[in-house]
Amino acid sequence: MIADIAIWVPAASTNARSVDLLTLYLTVVCGSVGLLVAVLLIYFCVRYRQRPGETANPPPTRQSHALEWFWTLTPIGIFIFTFLWSGAIYYAAFSPPADAMPLYVVGKQWMWKFQHPGGQREIGTLHVPVGRPVKLVMISEDVIHSLFVPAFRLHMDVLPARYTSAWFQATRPGTYHLFCSQYCGTNHAGMVGKVIAMEPAEYQAWLTYLGEGSLALQGRQVFLKYRCLSCHSATATARAPNLEVLYGAHVPLRDGRTIVADDSYLRESIYQPSAKVVAGHLDVMPSFAGQVSEEEIIALIAYFRALHAGETPPRVESFPPPTSTPPINSTDAAP
Repeated sequence: MIADIAIWVPAASTNARSVDLLTLYLTVVCGSVGLLVAVLLIYFCVRYRQRPGETANPPPTRQSHALEWFWTLTPIGIFIFTFLWSGAIYYAAFSPPADAMPLYVVGKQWMWKFQHPGGQREIGTLHVPVGRPVKLVMISEDVIHSLFVPAFRLHMDVLPARYTSAWFQATRPGTYHLFCSQYCGTNHAGMVGKVIAMEPAEYQAWLTYLGEGSLALQGRQVFLKYRCLSCHSATATARAPNLEVLYGAHVPLRDGRTIVADDSYLRESIYQPSAKVVAGHLDVMPSFAGQVSEEEIIALIAYFRALHAGETPPRVESFPPPTSTPPINSTDAAP
């Protein structure tokens, strides 16, 4: 069992090397300072100990301003350098590239659920392509979790009622451990999984083999399931805002503010519609909290992202009577 314990987890993402270098730098600096203090402490205890026959009064000491400036400015310089370096790494770790592929993560006691843009779903296992940046959009259905992939040096809290995100780019194929590092209940230790990094061709074959329809199409089904079309019909008589080309747009509110229609705003508008009412519309939408699940919210957001002008389904409330009697099937005709 001891042979299976990894002292140093291999680096398998583009951000891993920079995190490793910073960790090594901090270890060397802190270890050197600690060793220096210990050596000087032992030296001074031996060098200036009170010997037999000496008086208790210490000899006069000479003040050195140069030494005081040195031990004041040197730590400040080290701290500033460390702050700038670690700040740059932090910014890079939480600023995904514009072309990053979005993957949706839902944490739940005690499992990880993943959704790909193509509609594929996984529980406990996440397949990703090598050499392509991946952005994780995460939320929890119950308590606080924390997604931790040591090989990617990826660590991010997953919170209820709030989206968080992180990104990585796998650099080599393999299977890597996935943990929840935030105590989340009695079976916290069992909330583990794995990330399988695959070559792009193998990943595309996996997507094709397990394809279940697009996530946006699932969102369209949710949109119709909850009869959102009753108000969001995209017509002149609609009682609610037009959702076409909404995602990422600037939305004016009744209180005079203007916000961006991102994931968090769309989620809040479904669960707490009175929080931000669009200008020109009444506060008449009911809350769907407790009815629409987090996975359905993710599907709806994917649908809104893909919804272009003129693509809102037509609102059909009644059907006209048939113009003629349907023909009788020959097999059903009377003898």
